[in-house]
Amino acid sequence: MKDHPFLPENFLLNTDWARTLYFEHAVPQPIFDYHCHLPPDQIASNRQFENLFQIWLAGDHYKWRAMRSNGINEDLITGNKTSDYDKFLAYARTVPQTLRNPLYHWSHLELRRYFGIDLVINEANAPKIWELANARLATPEFTTQGILRKNRVNVVCTTDDPVDSLEHHIAIKKAGLPTRVHPTFRPDKAMVVHAPAVFNAWCDQLAASSGVEVRDLASFLDAIDKRHAFFHSLGGRLSDHGLEFIPDTDCTETEASAIFAAARAGKAAGPEQAARFTWFMMLFFGRLDAKRGWTKQLHLGALRNNNSRLLKRLGADAGVDSIGDFPQARGLARYLDRLDSAGELPKTVLYNLNPSDNYVFATMIGNVQDDLAPGKIQFGSGWWFLDQKEGMEWQLNALSQLGLLSRFVGMLTDSRSFMSYVRHEYFRRLLCSMIGADVEAGLIPADRALVGGMIEDICYKNALRYFGLEAGTL
Repeated sequence: MKDHPFLPENFLLNTDWARTLYFEHAVPQPIFDYHCHLPPDQIASNRQFENLFQIWLAGDHYKWRAMRSNGINEDLITGNKTSDYDKFLAYARTVPQTLRNPLYHWSHLELRRYFGIDLVINEANAPKIWELANARLATPEFTTQGILRKNRVNVVCTTDDPVDSLEHHIAIKKAGLPTRVHPTFRPDKAMVVHAPAVFNAWCDQLAASSGVEVRDLASFLDAIDKRHAFFHSLGGRLSDHGLEFIPDTDCTETEASAIFAAARAGKAAGPEQAARFTWFMMLFFGRLDAKRGWTKQLHLGALRNNNSRLLKRLGADAGVDSIGDFPQARGLARYLDRLDSAGELPKTVLYNLNPSDNYVFATMIGNVQDDLAPGKIQFGSGWWFLDQKEGMEWQLNALSQLGLLSRFVGMLTDSRSFMSYVRHEYFRRLLCSMIGADVEAGLIPADRALVGGMIEDICYKNALRYFGLEAGTL
């Protein structure tokens, strides 16, 4: 049997055109990471990670899920009674079981691209991998800021609560890093009127951060507006919302005022009231973004916190979320149309988590385009469970068939890990493979300027033009 190298230089690039597009047009482009969950405090402090577990496994929900599926005890995943090395060994035992899972590719690419380690990950090789990686992590190149430079990350947009002081963003801005780091306005807690304890605690934080006494709906909205303006003053130009779906409902200001007052008094809103309040607030947030020329991101379709045992032990974001099967089309269409009809629809990126909604979202973006910007409404890249080979191909194909792939703003990491930048490489290889195959098949002209230019646009230049953010110098 003929040997085939694992992850060769031309990995995923099966045609001459794919290789030309990737190495000559995609690779030279820097990274524009317009949505992620990197902690800004770690960038500001230029954190140096103690060991491979700290940078590679801590907080990585993808790896946690694989380890649980492999029967690893939770203490070796998220517990505090076991050593970092023992947790790393538990993952090394798991990797051989992840064949055909994207983690198998990602994990090996991460070790190769970051540390130059081309060993196959398994329990036998684990001690050597640990030793080699930890030696590299101790060098100046592997601080958080060094990693951003090494990966040529020009722009990072973190995900931040409106009540956040943004002190770390202020420190980063003053430091003058070659990577520009911008905050993103994520006001999900402004709509949790079904959970008064959470909602009221957040309202109190909002009042403290804005300097506005939050006593009624009008002052609540004023306080949010002030925080939105504060984010804008620090370079923020994006908002983000994580919702199951956009409600197909309506809500007057009088109704919203009553729901707000009840929640402030400790009375939980029922499902219908909560949906109405969400609709009212989402219209308000859309108007804020339009007023300041921002881009709105809508992440729709996640069914979260599905394991009460781990939710109780670890809290939210424990890696026990899944794809939901919510109705998306009607509420989303009404929402976009309502803002568009009033001239208040900002640039918007739509992300679906259920692949059955690919064609819904890909057609939805065409309903409300205008001349504010080419591709004003975007069908966002494969998100979360869909940011793997098949999911990204589905998204690219749906967008190609029903919209303008040439105007697509490309890939993002959506990650808490500084090791995730290989996902941009993965995406770029897939993109060039698909387009290169079309050229070879005679479906696209063999025109380097036309096709290579589109690759460069999707990998970086479209995002640079679209988001209106100050870019770095890498």
